[in-house]
Amino acid sequence: MSKTVERDAPDQDIRPHIQTSIDRFLASQKPILAAIGAETLPLWESANTLLNGGKRLRSLFCYSGWRAAFGDLSHRAEVITAASSLEFLQACALIHDDVMDGSDTRRGLPAAHRQFASMHRGNQWLGIPDRFGEGAAILLGDLCLSWADQLLLTSGLPAKNLTAAKNVYDEMRTELMAGQYLDLLEQARGGGSVERALRVVRYKSAKYTIERPLHIGAALALAPQEVFNAYSGYGLPLGEAFQLRDDILGVFGDPEVTGKPAGDDLREGKRTVLIAIATERAHPQQLKSLHKLLGDEHLSLAGIETLREIISETKALDYTENLITRLLEESLAVLAAAPLDPPAVIALNDLAHKAVQRSQ
Repeated sequence: MSKTVERDAPDQDIRPHIQTSIDRFLASQKPILAAIGAETLPLWESANTLLNGGKRLRSLFCYSGWRAAFGDLSHRAEVITAASSLEFLQACALIHDDVMDGSDTRRGLPAAHRQFASMHRGNQWLGIPDRFGEGAAILLGDLCLSWADQLLLTSGLPAKNLTAAKNVYDEMRTELMAGQYLDLLEQARGGGSVERALRVVRYKSAKYTIERPLHIGAALALAPQEVFNAYSGYGLPLGEAFQLRDDILGVFGDPEVTGKPAGDDLREGKRTVLIAIATERAHPQQLKSLHKLLGDEHLSLAGIETLREIISETKALDYTENLITRLLEESLAVLAAAPLDPPAVIALNDLAHKAVQRSQ
């Protein structure tokens, strides 16, 4: 669409439309699984539960990236459907991440692998319940990954737009899986420098949460390269700030709000930027406590409080908060100068603040 064509007012919240797209797609898949065998329906039920919530950030950034790139408004409904496919990719990432981390909960409910392990125990089946649960969850994640592709490619958009978007989509998935591996590797190595922790942040979360969804939106709009460049300048620092906020919430967040147990990231031994900074700055006694307590799956509330105190006393928390502020400012400065549709820029500015100034 030409930039001289008058644009309509900024969109209202499109999350209900995203949920409708997800619900419609899941409804179309249920009879396919049922025809294979009623025994497969717990896969559908688990996916349906997980996909009935969340911040929808990736879909929102994808849609806003399309809008801000002067996307053709006659394709609005199809773009919402295409953007909704990112929720299935996110479901895949969450399910697999919970298996790798051994997490018990997700959004206040049992994680998928725990659900399937409980089903195994309840039916007194043969074998090891936890192993069954992990295997079933891996398959569920793979199914969601397949569904993500299917929903994108059947969204009804023109083939040239979908081809452009799919190229970005594929690169994003490679970055995500590589980032997940780097995260796993850092856990095995016992963590390292702040630079290594930030590399994990960039590839596991920042690019996949904000930059690449924006790029997919730009591709769906067949935008010029300058728009992709602007989205990188805006999206990468913002994505890093988003993950750093997530890391803080993983240590200091309220379980009633986050839906995860207090200090869950500490029990899992996550090698975040917070931990890397605290480790670099800790005195010998603090360092001894860090090595002893971090990653203890039976970590008590007293142990959690000890680690929180170390993170605060070493100024790792202050450093990370200040870094979030700097990254947000950098992101918004690029956005202000970007060659984008002004009403949609307002939405992107609002999304940026919501991404980093949150409690869950």
